[in-house]
Amino acid sequence: MSKFKTEEDALQNYDSSRYRTPDGYTSDIAIFTLIPNEESTVGSESTSHHSLALMLIKRAAFDAEGEPNIEGGKWALPGGFIHPEETAYEAAKRELKEETGVDGIHIEHYGVYDKLGRDKRGWILSNAHYAIVPEENIKSREAADDADDVQLFTMDEVFALDLAFDHYQVIKDALEAVRKDVFQTTVVKNFLTEEFKLEDLRQVLLAIINDPVVNSKPGFFRKAPRLPFIVEALDNNQVPKTAEPTSTTKRPSKLYRFVDVDIIPSIWR
Repeated sequence: MSKFKTEEDALQNYDSSRYRTPDGYTSDIAIFTLIPNEESTVGSESTSHHSLALMLIKRAAFDAEGEPNIEGGKWALPGGFIHPEETAYEAAKRELKEETGVDGIHIEHYGVYDKLGRDKRGWILSNAHYAIVPEENIKSREAADDADDVQLFTMDEVFALDLAFDHYQVIKDALEAVRKDVFQTTVVKNFLTEEFKLEDLRQVLLAIINDPVVNSKPGFFRKAPRLPFIVEALDNNQVPKTAEPTSTTKRPSKLYRFVDVDIIPSIWR
């Protein structure tokens, strides 16, 4: 037979000490962008002129109180503890601004990390977020708060670093989330001008995903114009626009633009 007659009675007798509660609740943010690929070579069809990069902070040796910082000196995702009145999303935006000076970008949640032992301080849970932005959106980055430095690293460089906590796995999962986003949405338009050449679009895609159609220039140029979210850019007289020839193209290139359509990913296509 139940000991309590009402919900109010049950709440008054609720004993939280019966359960293990976390020792901290944090938010981390993975900010991806594109930077010039210094290793790209002329004539390489499947190598992009861009490299996907990630913004990381270097954790200061000492915290704001002058105490030794946990995992001090290591590179990590920007992030920190969530205040009681905040959501994890709000904390992610605040910590990003406090540690790097970056503000006003849209971020997406992609995972929760709660394995005991992931943090030396105890059972610390983290909500992980990511964003894909042009580099100009994070040019204001500057290390602050308990960060000694903030830099952009290519993905190869990132995974060669001595990363704090379990950020190797957190970043690996973020990279998978970004690639899924690029496969299933038109987020790549953030890296392009409103009107663009197909090769400019392909160069951005090459830097982020590995896809046989994208890797093949002829294959991509056949498929891309038939995609429902890409249309030819037209002038006021409905004549297709073109870009001026360059030393490599030799002749004018058609210009395209994105249009808003409902994209429904399907395993059957």
